[in-house]
Amino acid sequence: MELPQGTKVQAKYIWIDGTGEYLRAKTRTMDAEPKGVEDLPVWNFDGSSTEQAIGDDSDVYLVPVAMVPDPFRRGPNKLVLCETYTNKKEPTRTNHRRRCEEVMKTVADEKPWFGMEQEYTLLDADGYPFGWPKHGYPAPQGPFH
Repeated sequence: MELPQGTKVQAKYIWIDGTGEYLRAKTRTMDAEPKGVEDLPVWNFDGSSTEQAIGDDSDVYLVPVAMVPDPFRRGPNKLVLCETYTNKKEPTRTNHRRRCEEVMKTVADEKPWFGMEQEYTLLDADGYPFGWPKHGYPAPQGPFH
């Protein structure tokens, strides 16, 4: 759904929270469309609410590292992947992207690849994994991979 928004652009900053399990996000309204991450300001939030800081020292900073068109809001709006840093400018403990980037730069001459794997389980109408016997477990890995 596209809504009229004039010249304003919404940039949704997205990051991994302190559990390392969940994504968090907040949206910033900008006066002009950013052309690259260098056009996006560093932003902050209260990290005590996301398990990334303690209450008396809770500022965590969102540093934009990648930007893509927002397929949900459409138009000039953006999704912004962010790294998280403490107020001492150190990566938070769940900012694994920073360490990965450092390693990749170290071995850049080797032309490393990085891949992600996602696994899914399809369930039948009874809620059992599709193709599994109703009582027991399937044979070791094979037809299900």
